[in-house]
Amino acid sequence: MLSHIRARRGFSLIELVIVVVILGIIGAIAIPRMSRGAAGAADSAVMADLAALRNAIEMYRAEHNGTYPDETTVANQLTMYSDILGDTQAASDATHIYGPYLHSIPKQKAGAQKGKNAISATDGAATAGWIYQNSDHRIYANCAAGTADQNGVDYRDY
Repeated sequence: MLSHIRARRGFSLIELVIVVVILGIIGAIAIPRMSRGAAGAADSAVMADLAALRNAIEMYRAEHNGTYPDETTVANQLTMYSDILGDTQAASDATHIYGPYLHSIPKQKAGAQKGKNAISATDGAATAGWIYQNSDHRIYANCAAGTADQNGVDYRDY
């Protein structure tokens, strides 16, 4: 009876191989799904940041008699107090009663300018995460044309 108990103490080689194969299949399914989830989160963050920037620009326009922020001072005009002419300063006073519309400019979350939060009027500026142009009052992600999200949508088209 003692020799029979010793024979059943471990797992057989076939049982171990089956467990390893099952773990491999689960890993092959789970890892790509998790990596796609991270990319999707960055895409959603870019869209949310653009929505916040666009809302701030529209709030500025509404309070400044239809005048949009200037492309050279847009970051200050969105994050500081301003007067009716758009002149900015850090503290509110009797004339600087508008804004701030954002606590800070969000950092770009995709493309080559990832991590940068400056706003530039020059398309492709190396130091800016966002591009804002007075000509069409459009703000968009500073990504090279053709830089797309996981669904193939160009970040510049958000």
